[in-house]
Amino acid sequence: MSSSLLHFDPGPSVSQFFQIHPENPQARLIKQAVEIIRNGGVVVYPTDSSYAVGCHIGDKNAVERIRRLRQLDDKHNFTLVCRDLSQLSTFAKVDTAAFRLLKSHTPGPYTFILNATREVPRMLLHAKRRTIGLRVPNHPIAMALLAELDEALMSVTLILPGETLPMSDPYEMRQMLEHQVDLIIDGGFGGLEASTVVSLLNDEPEVFRVGCGDPSPFTNGN
Repeated sequence: MSSSLLHFDPGPSVSQFFQIHPENPQARLIKQAVEIIRNGGVVVYPTDSSYAVGCHIGDKNAVERIRRLRQLDDKHNFTLVCRDLSQLSTFAKVDTAAFRLLKSHTPGPYTFILNATREVPRMLLHAKRRTIGLRVPNHPIAMALLAELDEALMSVTLILPGETLPMSDPYEMRQMLEHQVDLIIDGGFGGLEASTVVSLLNDEPEVFRVGCGDPSPFTNGN
């Protein structure tokens, strides 16, 4: 293999590839995956919408690697993937109306844009607004990772530059990303839609992106 391929990105030479059961995740592999995250790794993992790429919330180097992988600018709203609503409220200012909506639609395939608290690292915030995207996924592997990590994951949908759909085939991910991420979790074929993005910044919810989550609860005044 030519050296130019090996130096495409300053990530690992070859990523690890864990086959984890999508309904009954193996605890041993979940623990190993979390250790990789805690050690600064960039990890591809399945959610209830599509595959995502994530890292430890405070790891600047890992966040920059994900920025390069996705070719994201500083205007991109990163997502904090949380274990539950209690953890989510650590990072977002949630009023009574927003709490009711969040409680009704988490866990699920939604990302909510909210005003951030001081717990969110500055590097993850929107360049002009102190806002952050948050979600609580309903997928056994993602939920097991978050439970073991006991912290939020910084995460973005696994859509490669120039593409409109998320990657869905773990073996294709292995071929294309094995020098750019530290771990690929194979939880079976993933969905082809990202999460539905809903802003809760104003009095009325606003749907920013329609994905696999039903947008109608946020457009009917509910």
